Formats: sequence, structure tokens, C-alpha cells
Amino acid sequence: MNKNLTITTLLGLTAIILGAFTTHSLREVLSIEEMNSLETGIRYQIYHVLVLLFVNTYADFSDRFKNRVSVLFFTGIVFFSGSIYSIYIFGVSAKSIWFVTPFGGLLLILGWLTMMIFFLKKVINKKK
Repeated sequence: MNKNLTITTLLGLTAIILGAFTTHSLREVLSIEEMNSLETGIRYQIYHVLVLLFVNTYADFSDRFKNRVSVLFFTGIVFFSGSIYSIYIFGVSAKSIWFVTPFGGLLLILGWLTMMIFFLKKVINKKK
């Protein structure tokens, strides 16, 4: 799981760097709406970094399960937050990548759903 934790810490580091960069360098360039969109991408990235730290250190998850959930969250972060960064920091046309952000959001949802199913199964099995 060290590989997953290394990727997780890299994502945490980039979120903090992007947050500082956007706040200090783009505040005068972007509109309030554009800054809010960037903040959403950064906030979602940080939230999922925290979840990834939990996922990859939770003893009841098998390595296979940790990898499955991590891939969903890693890919979701890249597509969801990365597409927002691409639009507002790198100037990529939103029309050309309109489908990427919701696809990333779907992957994040699937990561949460996968964990929810895991815990529901534990609850159901405990009642038996």
C-alpha cells in the first residue's frame, strides 16, 4: 500500500500547491465564478486525499480492495479536479472536455459506493 500512499501524498501536495498558486497568482486574473470552480476542484481533491489515507491504512480492507477503491478515487480526482484545472489554469476549452468532469465525479461516487457496500455487508453479516 506504500504505492497508493505515495500517490495519495503527491495528490495532497499538489492540492496545497494549486490552492496557494490560485489564491496568490490567479485572484486578479480570474472571475469570482472561475475562482469558485477552481476551489471546488481543489476542495474535492483534498477531501479524497483524506479518504485515500483512510482507505489505505484501514486494516479491515484487503490489499485488493484498497487498490480497487484507490484506483477509483485516483482516476476520479484526475478527471474531476484535473479537468477543472485544465480549463481555468491551462486554458483548455471547456467545450472540448465537457464530459471529463462528470465522468470524474462518477468515479468518485463509485469509490464511495464501493466502500458503502463493503460496510453494509459487514453490518448485515454481523446481524446473522
